[in-house]
Amino acid sequence: MKPHRVAWTLALALACATTAAAELLGPGVISTSLQETSATFSPDRDTVYFMRSDFGEKDDTILVSHRRGGHWSTPEVASFSGQWHDSEPAFAPDGKRLYFVSNRPPRPHAAPVQAEMAGRRFPGTHLWYVERRADGRWGAPLHVQGALNDGAMIYNPSIAANGDIYFSAHRPDSGKAYQIYVARHTAHGHAAPERVDLGDVARNRMDPAIDPGQRFLLFAGDEGDALGRADIYIAFRQADGRWGKPEHLGGDVNSAALENAPALGRRFGELYVSSNRQPEVHFPKARDDASSLQQRLSGPLNGSRNVWRVDISDVLRAHGITS
Repeated sequence: MKPHRVAWTLALALACATTAAAELLGPGVISTSLQETSATFSPDRDTVYFMRSDFGEKDDTILVSHRRGGHWSTPEVASFSGQWHDSEPAFAPDGKRLYFVSNRPPRPHAAPVQAEMAGRRFPGTHLWYVERRADGRWGAPLHVQGALNDGAMIYNPSIAANGDIYFSAHRPDSGKAYQIYVARHTAHGHAAPERVDLGDVARNRMDPAIDPGQRFLLFAGDEGDALGRADIYIAFRQADGRWGKPEHLGGDVNSAALENAPALGRRFGELYVSSNRQPEVHFPKARDDASSLQQRLSGPLNGSRNVWRVDISDVLRAHGITS
């Protein structure tokens, strides 16, 4: 085995040992040396859309990969992406729509969406979707109408089975940072967003992932006990309809690194998270040559964000959820 291949195999083994049962999604194909987040799967689990960007996240693009013969294909830019700052794709549970956020102009001849926070200007985001046509292809992107797209900082859509849309945003009632909102689906479109009450708005909460039946909600943030800059939490719907106190997910879900962008898979208990976790380096290390160093530092475990698969089925069963 060549030295660079030994280094790669060892790095991957160390990462898996560090994160227990966490599994890297498509190492070297989907999860690479760049930033990958926000994986979302078709109902048959054989197609995944995800976001890839540079380290500064100034150039976000949505990609698609297909599982063939047990392996993921080389990702391609999604048919509706590649020109604008597009990110955070999310399938509706039935797979007929794919939602995403973008800075593209919300209407013809309008300017691209711009946001400003703490004196800094940056590409803003509105919510869009594409719909599956009869020939199986996606139609043209459509701007979600209504109060949901008020403002310019709309992030991470997650769609319930009844059409309710959960998302994170900075709005007038968000406090200093971000909170999670829900826009209820009605016969006349989506109602005005309501802030999801998860406790003190001094806590920053992002990236909701709603159970299709709205029995539980996952999100990224720090409720005071995060191991890193942000961790993944879960809140369960109570008998009175309110949300319970967010619980920090243990085991292999969180680490001392950054975890965000949780997304439910298509199997019970399957959760995908974005994380920049990497194996710890112990010194003196085995001496690198130029080839092994380049291979290791340009691989997925170089501190970039990747997509990891974890299992939270035991947590769900402990709360009486079995399917």
